Amino acid sequence: MAIQSTGVGSGLDVDGIVSQLMALERRPLDLLATKKADINAKLSAYGSLKSVLATLQSASSSLAGAQKFLAVKAAYSDASIATASAVAPAAAGSYAVEVQQLAQAQKLKSAAFASTSTSLGEGTITIEFGGYSGGAFSLNADKAALTVTIAPGQDSLAAVRDALNAAGAGISAGIVNDGSGQRLVLTSTDSGAANSLRISVDDADGNDTDAAGLSRLAYDAAAGGTMRLAETVAAQDALVDIDGIAVVSASNTLSGAIEGVTLNLVKAAPGTVSTLTVARDVESAKAAVDAFVKGYNDAAKALKSLSAYDANTKTAGALQGDSTLISVQTRLRSVLSAAVDFSGGYASLSELGIAFQKDGSLLADATKLRAALADTSKDAASAFAAIGTATDSLVKYSSASASAAAGDYALQVTQLATRGQAAGSAPAALTITAGVNDGLQVAVDGVAQTVTLAAGTYTATSLAAMLQTRITGVEATESGGILTLTSKAWGSTSTVAITGGNAAADLFGTAASTAGVNAAGSIGGVAATGAGRQLTGKGLTVTIEGGATGARGTLRFSRGAADRVNSLIDGLLDDTIAARTDGIGQSLKSMDLQKARLEARMESVEKRLRAQFIALDNMMASMNGTSSFLSQQLANLPKIGSGN
Repeated sequence: MAIQSTGVGSGLDVDGIVSQLMALERRPLDLLATKKADINAKLSAYGSLKSVLATLQSASSSLAGAQKFLAVKAAYSDASIATASAVAPAAAGSYAVEVQQLAQAQKLKSAAFASTSTSLGEGTITIEFGGYSGGAFSLNADKAALTVTIAPGQDSLAAVRDALNAAGAGISAGIVNDGSGQRLVLTSTDSGAANSLRISVDDADGNDTDAAGLSRLAYDAAAGGTMRLAETVAAQDALVDIDGIAVVSASNTLSGAIEGVTLNLVKAAPGTVSTLTVARDVESAKAAVDAFVKGYNDAAKALKSLSAYDANTKTAGALQGDSTLISVQTRLRSVLSAAVDFSGGYASLSELGIAFQKDGSLLADATKLRAALADTSKDAASAFAAIGTATDSLVKYSSASASAAAGDYALQVTQLATRGQAAGSAPAALTITAGVNDGLQVAVDGVAQTVTLAAGTYTATSLAAMLQTRITGVEATESGGILTLTSKAWGSTSTVAITGGNAAADLFGTAASTAGVNAAGSIGGVAATGAGRQLTGKGLTVTIEGGATGARGTLRFSRGAADRVNSLIDGLLDDTIAARTDGIGQSLKSMDLQKARLEARMESVEKRLRAQFIALDNMMASMNGTSSFLSQQLANLPKIGSGN
């Protein structure tokens, strides 16, 4: 293409003319850019609005349940003897406590060996837990036995110690040099009389009870048992007197003696009576309420700034006059001003000392709020949280969806949940022989398990206890010598089946398996969905812990202010604001397409204008050339009247 230089021959400023004309043509594009910048600012403002609401929701969600209002605290008068803590549903009160004895774990020691490399011999070591009484050993049904294999070349004192520790058998093993030699020291991981040790061996030398080989680690303190290890510390329970009631605990942490209260025993102090005090934790609940009030005030301030007009800069907030923002402000204030549904003695937040000020902020009167939270005759939780209370003590409120409405709901139970089980058909054989009838295969809740039983002679009760320690997820019981395995789970997914093993027939005969069933019934007259012991209907979930079929009273459900704010924000974020931002996003995409079309048109217009003015420039240049030529020719013509 030839290089063109416009305006040289004509003096016409083609570039300037085209630029000015294009500036006029680009005005729609400039207006579009301004509009897009405004919409982007609005989209950014909606992002800030979502962040503000999310922060408020975080503060409100902590009060949407009753836990914060059920908080309690406990104090023990002599921290050198014990410390205490409490959680709901611990009741306020005072208790006289005497710590008479601490729980302790059993310790055993071996004979002295020459060095840590001394060989103990090959074989297996089986560790069981239970209690010794009257010359007999009773298995602890809650603790599984474990067998540890001592392999060839791995039978030194140090290697045996390491194998026991690596097995996670419920004991810790160490080696102590007491001057006479190296001793293996075994300590039960858990304290308590029922966590005493019984250690049996299968010695590769063929003799499991002598003072040679692996037999040197055998320990059975029952009558006639083999005791090659010596006891250095006896297993014992903690003994505590609470208000004249004797309490026995396997651990120095007592968590069941007083509902919701945990006592951590530090030392025994027989004859010393201390005071345990349990009280409602008002300050914890108040802190949560204060955080909610602050969360609302911060949100209200941020919402106001998004719609405010700055007189100094003469600029309006990105969402000034925005209908969505105005709706959010109105609905939030309305929720907090509304009466409480089925209140526990409080009709509104103002009765707890929380009220709106002239500037639209909330203010909590600390004195009035503390008094309301401490008042046990009323339920401050219902003013804030979603609360469900059943008239039947064996029906527990579990949860509610956003669709659940406040009200009273009739409860009807047509079927109680059950657990799956496998029941034997004949009394179990009480002698277990290794390799003969010591293997059992079961499936519990659909999960297959293979277990090996410890050889020995049992009672039906001790045999059931051993099965429970070996099989995960079941309770083993016996009646008339017949064994039954019952799943710990509830409902239709709860199953137990005896699937094989050389001990199956000896222990269970022809076992009959029965699957569990889910609870069934209705809530508020509408059929509920059962899952285990839970029933869900009308947006509410309750747990049926027992009782009978038929009418089971009513469930009163209410929604407090914090729960309603939480639900409102869920709806705003998921629906209202999401729809608004989606609409803005679509507008921006449309503008991008419009901008692309305008820019393509501008390019075409500029090409056309430039071509037209270049043609005009060329034509004027040609005409100027012709004019110059004619002027020259005319100048050279003989002048009229000349002598030539």
